Amino acid sequence: MIQSTAFSDICILRLSAIGDVCHAVSAVQAIQKTYPSAKITWVIGKVEAMLLADLAGVELVVFDKSRGRAAYQQLKQHFKGRKFDLLLHMQVALRANLVAHYIPAKVKLGFDWARAKELHSLFINKRIAAQSQEHVLDGFKGFAKAIGVPDYQPSWQMPVTEDTQRIADDLLGETRLAGRIFVISPAASKEERNWLAQRYAKLAEHAYLQGFSVVITGGPTALEVNLAEQIIASTDIPILNLVGKTSLKELLCVLKRASLVLAPDTGPAHMAVTVATPVIGLYAHSNPARTGPYLYQDYVVEVYHQNLLKQTAKTAEQNPWGTRVKGADLMAQISVDEVIAMFDFVVEKEQL
Repeated sequence: MIQSTAFSDICILRLSAIGDVCHAVSAVQAIQKTYPSAKITWVIGKVEAMLLADLAGVELVVFDKSRGRAAYQQLKQHFKGRKFDLLLHMQVALRANLVAHYIPAKVKLGFDWARAKELHSLFINKRIAAQSQEHVLDGFKGFAKAIGVPDYQPSWQMPVTEDTQRIADDLLGETRLAGRIFVISPAASKEERNWLAQRYAKLAEHAYLQGFSVVITGGPTALEVNLAEQIIASTDIPILNLVGKTSLKELLCVLKRASLVLAPDTGPAHMAVTVATPVIGLYAHSNPARTGPYLYQDYVVEVYHQNLLKQTAKTAEQNPWGTRVKGADLMAQISVDEVIAMFDFVVEKEQL
């Protein structure tokens, strides 16, 4: 354990992705409670910074990977003449490891040997304790624990304003006033991780018949726009389409208004967790015990484990933790009936 009341200048390094920075927020805010006088600087990706702008007590330093080498030089210049007491290097990707080189710190705390990939070990001088079969968020909790933060139940104070919430409410319009809202955030970063449009439409119909208003959310990419259009074309019920119409902060506010969210392995599922909105997660390629919606892992519908066993002849516990399974059509193995059953279970359990 690295424990010191002298920590006055702490740097966090976690560039991406949306879900992971949401996990990291809970660790950062726990650190702030233990070291309230410490200055916190967070080196973060450009898109992720849009969500976390104005995070209380945190200076965000944006690393824009699209600028190539110039981004590293800008970072070097930004930190010229400065030396942090502590760098929490929370990402093992090669780009993040190179970024760590340009962050001056007395102590550079990184992952244990088992998780130190892509030259991670070359850019740290201390390690967190080894963990086995942990959720990504629990890995971040390991950093907090390593510097003396008592064990904690993750919680979040996300940086949104009343004005942003008002914009989101205006986008929801009469839907917000109608009562319960079922949000479908259907698109992951890769098409193979998405469920089928017609099946999303069946869930939308089921929710509508239970008295929910249905909203589809997502970004402006062609994949997300097309998937939303396919879902809407597959049903006659009214659906509010907000795909491409919200900023990340406005999306967070929409998710906060939701009663329930349905999503595959994608950032908005984790955003919903930060505002205490229950999530039904759909998983086939990655282990939901590692990357599922943290507070709602009992609400996951998955075919990951059966496919992992089929492809490797080993269980998740016997494989390297985080092993992914491959296949373009795995999500099609998740049936409508399974997800409807989970929907009904969650509605009853959460008393929605």
